[in-house]
Amino acid sequence: MPQKANITSTDALEAFRSALILYINKARPALEEVSSEVVRTRGWIEDEQRTRWENQMRRCSRDLDEAQQALFSAKMSNLRTESQAEVMAVQRAKRAREEAERKLRLVRQWSREYDNRVQPLVKQMEKLHSLLANDLVQAAAFLTQAIQTLDAYASAAPPSAAAGPTLAPDNSAPAAT
Repeated sequence: MPQKANITSTDALEAFRSALILYINKARPALEEVSSEVVRTRGWIEDEQRTRWENQMRRCSRDLDEAQQALFSAKMSNLRTESQAEVMAVQRAKRAREEAERKLRLVRQWSREYDNRVQPLVKQMEKLHSLLANDLVQAAAFLTQAIQTLDAYASAAPPSAAAGPTLAPDNSAPAAT
């Protein structure tokens, strides 16, 4: 005859269940924050930075045109020669425009590559989110049920060994007359 399991305490299961619930409650907001940061970063690259460097590119091109026009006017004027300041202004404007072009190319490159680099990580994050939202919640519920079942089992009174097994009357024997 099987003996009763010796269950003295379900404290370890309860501690694990509590730790699991704490983990779920801390991990979910962290994952949601990371997900929103991915979206914000994409917007920052594709919108803010692209717009910023396109505007900077236009401004630098306009400044270069103005500096070149001033230098050209000085060269065409018979009254004076171009000054060193006008030549330097053109060079400075060219460097600024080249820098803006370089930054705009980088932003466009980042925009193209962002999804390719981030998408595998986002898929892993989605798997973890699914695990947190479904599997670990079910695990916590299972642990709750297991703790309740084990507590009920531990509190049940053991069958009395002195009473011995009770036998059902044998109806197959002939009755005595």
